[in-house]
Amino acid sequence: MPTAIEHSLLCHPATPCVAVRAITASASLTASGALALHFKVQGEPDGIRIPALQPSGVADGLWQHTCCEAFVAAVDSSEYREFNFSPSGQWTTYRFLAYRERDAGFVPPAVPQLSFQRHAEGFRLTALIPSELLPPARFLHIGLSAVIEAADGGKSYWALAHAAVQPDFHLGQSFTLTLARP
Repeated sequence: MPTAIEHSLLCHPATPCVAVRAITASASLTASGALALHFKVQGEPDGIRIPALQPSGVADGLWQHTCCEAFVAAVDSSEYREFNFSPSGQWTTYRFLAYRERDAGFVPPAVPQLSFQRHAEGFRLTALIPSELLPPARFLHIGLSAVIEAADGGKSYWALAHAAVQPDFHLGQSFTLTLARP
């Protein structure tokens, strides 16, 4: 995967988490136009619920547990994609026509590649999203985020930016990273 700048994700102030010290994430576009993502969670692994390993494949509701996410929009469009990647190996892709207006008929034309590694200080998750899954645009606005489920069942919400009083990764103001396709 290409080298990219790591960005710190910020915990939403309404959802503190003592088990996590820091989350960093990076996004970059490969020469073929795929989106390469890398998430690193540092903290107390015993304080974080990690979903059990499952066969790789599509699963709904991953955001209800520990998962890493990316939101990708064309610079000049209200349409965007949501990608959820679970440490379980499961993933999902949603297409939205506008803010939270999900295209229920969307069938992903390709499959992302996902890798998860547990470490003494937390975990790493990487994903490679084929260009066919991204909005068709030269410039992309990207929001990187994570949901962390604590051992006690509480959830914290991490993102490049938080644009509302309550966590809401779908807000376009949270898509603060801009990348140009090669």
